[in-house]
Amino acid sequence: MPLLAVGISHHTAPLDIRERLAIGEAEHEAGLRELSSQPGVAEAVIVSTCNRTEIYAVVAEDALSRPAQWLTTRGGLSMDDDHLYVYRGDDAVRHLFRVASGLDSMVLGEPQILGQLKKSWQLSRDIGAAGRLTDRLFQNAFAIGKNVRTHTGIGEHPVSVAYIATVLARQIFGALGDKTVLLVGAGEMIELCGRHFREHGMGRLLIANRTVSRAERVGAGFGAQALTLDDLPGRLHEADIVISSTAATEPVLTTPMVQAALRARRREPVFMIDLGVPRDVAPDVADLNDVYLYTIDDLRQVADESQSRRQQAADEATDLVSQAVDEFRRWRLGRRAASGLRRMRQGAEDHGTRLAERAINQVEAGADPAEAIRQLSHALTRNILHGPSTRLRQAAEEGQDDVLKAADWLFGHHDDNDDGSSET
Repeated sequence: MPLLAVGISHHTAPLDIRERLAIGEAEHEAGLRELSSQPGVAEAVIVSTCNRTEIYAVVAEDALSRPAQWLTTRGGLSMDDDHLYVYRGDDAVRHLFRVASGLDSMVLGEPQILGQLKKSWQLSRDIGAAGRLTDRLFQNAFAIGKNVRTHTGIGEHPVSVAYIATVLARQIFGALGDKTVLLVGAGEMIELCGRHFREHGMGRLLIANRTVSRAERVGAGFGAQALTLDDLPGRLHEADIVISSTAATEPVLTTPMVQAALRARRREPVFMIDLGVPRDVAPDVADLNDVYLYTIDDLRQVADESQSRRQQAADEATDLVSQAVDEFRRWRLGRRAASGLRRMRQGAEDHGTRLAERAINQVEAGADPAEAIRQLSHALTRNILHGPSTRLRQAAEEGQDDVLKAADWLFGHHDDNDDGSSET
């Protein structure tokens, strides 16, 4: 069965399209079960982050379009939408390995994607949607992701979202030592941002989450005061910098809420970064005076300016990915050969058992044991060689030289002087 990778990413689709296809954490399992139940879908893993929504699936030949159909129907897109990409076979393997290595990320080499892939793979395993092929594929992806970060400089001087936020904030405010940062959400990205800001001497940190206990646990790592989302209307005005990354399906920072905060701030500017997909900040907040709102796509320009320094490491990583793709291909081909060998061996053993039972019966009935063994040997040899002999003769008559050469290699015959005139 073919292996497919189907999806969209920040390379192919703007934020408003990615929002439509995003699969939130709360609906991830249900979506995966629905996809896995589609006819012809044997294995499936869904990966959905702020920058990509992708399906990795093993499907029947007559179901090649089914993953793309499921994804586009869900997001209200057409099958021929230019934002969608479909990779098959080695190209699908290469794509996943590039994703795992950070080569396909908006921020080259960012490490968060590896954890996101592991989480998606684990869910697929837990509900039985992953199978032998996708299981091996993702384990190899984790290995190449680790190998790239260990043996190249792609992870050195990381250009993280927190780094970009600090660069932009300094452009707006200058010194940041007396500024207050409000982090909305309590996921990995928010935690990384909090630690970065604390390490770089940010004045005060607040963290708001749907559950205050989670905010307290995450915020304890960088000394942030914990709030609930219900506290935001009364506390938003305290923040000079706001970074939001939640799994909410509707904006958690609405236009009226931001307008009220601006009035309380007496028009002091506020810098906001919305990492949510779907967006956490109402889009028309960008139209308000004294608000500098950046979405995940707006960060691309700053990230691109820092990419060139790490291009050499990316080239080295690309070579490692290519080697890993070759290794995975050899494993798949070896797996196909192993399946054929098992069938061939089982057939030979079954026939050998039947012939042995017949020889034993003949001997017990008074036949000469030596003659019974000779007959068994002849019958077994004839049975094993009949199929290959017939097909080789057909290949020779049809001029299939590649098959004949393969047979010579397989059976260890290398007679360069053989002109084909002899018969057997």
